[in-house]
Amino acid sequence: MLLTLAWTPSRDDSCLMTSTISPLFSSPLCVCILVDENDRVVGHDTKYNCHLWEKIESGNMLHRAFSVFLFNSKYELLLQQRSATKVTFPLVWTNTCCSHPLYRETELIEENALGVRNAAQRKLLDELGIPAEDVPVDQFIPLGRMLYKEPSDGKWGEHELDYLLFIVRDVTVNPNPDEVADVKYVNRDQLKELLRKADAGEEGLKLSPWFRLVVDNFLFGWWDHVEKETVKEAVDMETIHKLT
Repeated sequence: MLLTLAWTPSRDDSCLMTSTISPLFSSPLCVCILVDENDRVVGHDTKYNCHLWEKIESGNMLHRAFSVFLFNSKYELLLQQRSATKVTFPLVWTNTCCSHPLYRETELIEENALGVRNAAQRKLLDELGIPAEDVPVDQFIPLGRMLYKEPSDGKWGEHELDYLLFIVRDVTVNPNPDEVADVKYVNRDQLKELLRKADAGEEGLKLSPWFRLVVDNFLFGWWDHVEKETVKEAVDMETIHKLT
């Protein structure tokens, strides 16, 4: 992995979910895809509204999301620590990239989850500076979907129908400091030690709730498939795992 220090903003920096929210954050340029619990599109709303806990609770607002798990050729998983300025779950450790497809033509394509895969490629550049050519859209493997709801603090939270995307690539990483505080690759044992520290409350270490759900329900079994190069055998896009 090559880490570089300079950051060049991408076209979607105006939609970053940080505590210094851009005016465009609540504009039509930054809208999430609203779905029902069967993942049928029912509308759209701003990222701002989709993460207000009051709206989530009062209207059961549910939006489509994705979580990328990127492994290198040594089958180590790339993790990120979310920046201190993130609106939801600041400074927690999580999987490679977690975000939302936007309500735009290229990210609404449902066939083979192409819209979500397009969004994943876009956000890997936005958050981690990973060039599009390092993560071709056809290399993302959607393994499954889960539905969860979790408050972050008194004002913000998450209620997502989350696509779980795996990809094995060696990439160049150039983190965006507005989004990412730190990054590291971990093997299985290192991840287990991270889990132990989080459970023990050591070093103030915390994990995102969606990452912990994936770890507890799916990750290590899917990691076996990554190492055996049989990931496609684990695909189940028919089931929506309700883990709320």
